[in-house]
Amino acid sequence: MISKLSAGYGPSLALGAVLLLVASVRGAPAAGTLLGVGVLLPLLALTARWSPRPWAWAGCCLGGAAVAYWPVSLMPDAGWPEAAGAALFWALPAAGASGAGAYLRRQAGRSRRAVVEARREQQLELARDLHDFVAHDVSAIVVQAQAARFVAEQDPRHAVAALERIEAAGLNALATMDRTVHALRAAGGGPTAPTPGLAELPALVGRFEGGVLEADPVALAGLSREADSTAYRVVVEALTNVRRHAPGAALVTVAVRRAGAGIELSVANSAAQGGGRGRWARRRSGTGLEGLRGRVEAAEGTLTAGAVDGGGWLVRAVFPAVTAPQG
Repeated sequence: MISKLSAGYGPSLALGAVLLLVASVRGAPAAGTLLGVGVLLPLLALTARWSPRPWAWAGCCLGGAAVAYWPVSLMPDAGWPEAAGAALFWALPAAGASGAGAYLRRQAGRSRRAVVEARREQQLELARDLHDFVAHDVSAIVVQAQAARFVAEQDPRHAVAALERIEAAGLNALATMDRTVHALRAAGGGPTAPTPGLAELPALVGRFEGGVLEADPVALAGLSREADSTAYRVVVEALTNVRRHAPGAALVTVAVRRAGAGIELSVANSAAQGGGRGRWARRRSGTGLEGLRGRVEAAEGTLTAGAVDGGGWLVRAVFPAVTAPQG
């Protein structure tokens, strides 16, 4: 309904402006032309606000000219300075009405762009969630399935254990998808699901073959909610990179400890067995972690990643502590 009305503002303004100009040139009574001016001023504001840009420009220029010329037609014996002054005086309300409509149009455009940007950011957030969490569980499923295929004939018990890990990773992937759906519902005003944090770290590391957790309980409780969620994402991404690019690593140590006035999180893996793939990984590792760097910095932390002596890889993040460490 509004769009149909807005489409008619420009033509109505142009028609009204032409009629007012004709009436002014032909010497119509002042009362009638003044009534026309009173109709054109709100039409100027409405056209500047709602009409398509071509109609808005054309209608406002024509309407402004008609309003400015109205007093000139009533001063046939006036000199050009007086006529110009009268035209300028009446052009001011026309310009004010057009400017008010243009301002409201601009504000509405900013609001639309803000909504689009917010939706885009939300889409990127969901994409990051899928990358950070689902990719970790899917890579675990692939690795365990490959392991089960190789050991199924020689040692069925190990195959059963691998299948159990596959089941656990699949359930975690489903849980992540549920969180994504909850996030979509939250965008529409629905309930939200809690974001995983370091409290889930023991279960996460326990599902990772060769993973060892060294966590200071005080340090685990010393992060803000944003830093806690971001730290968990860092661990997930680091473990995913180990599984993808250094599957031969015998040991992966995840440590959370106090570091001065902050909390240090580190994920270190030993050198990969089978050399070639590990070297390839070192050239390509870090793409996902680079995506997390902005999150870590937003939580007032720092993130570094690089090779260590002996051929392993270390990911290290430091966050400010919410409360002063005890002890």
